[in-house]
Amino acid sequence: MKKVFHLQNCSTCQRIIKEVNWPEDIEFQNIKDKNITAEELELFYTSAGSYESLFSKRAMKYRSMGLNEMQLSEADYKKYLLEEYTFLKRPFVIYDDFVTVGNTKKVVELLKEKW
Repeated sequence: MKKVFHLQNCSTCQRIIKEVNWPEDIEFQNIKDKNITAEELELFYTSAGSYESLFSKRAMKYRSMGLNEMQLSEADYKKYLLEEYTFLKRPFVIYDDFVTVGNTKKVVELLKEKW
């Protein structure tokens, strides 16, 4: 798989997409238009090691749904990731066996070095 999972109207995702010299064979998937599938999530889980590490606690719905006041299990994180696109940390990049999650400076530098 060679994809960048992003949110099209996220200014951080837009900035990162512009900054990186992506290979021509990479596909961009706007998760608002086409949410991730259960199969993709399982692949992400295998790469990341936990559903919690894929889960964005900065998403507005995290607080509005009261999830910040709950003890969430891995099963809960999985459920919410499949139900609501905003909970996926982004951008999520998978290019064969190369995987990055999120938008920290370290991740962005890693992407720039890769391409």
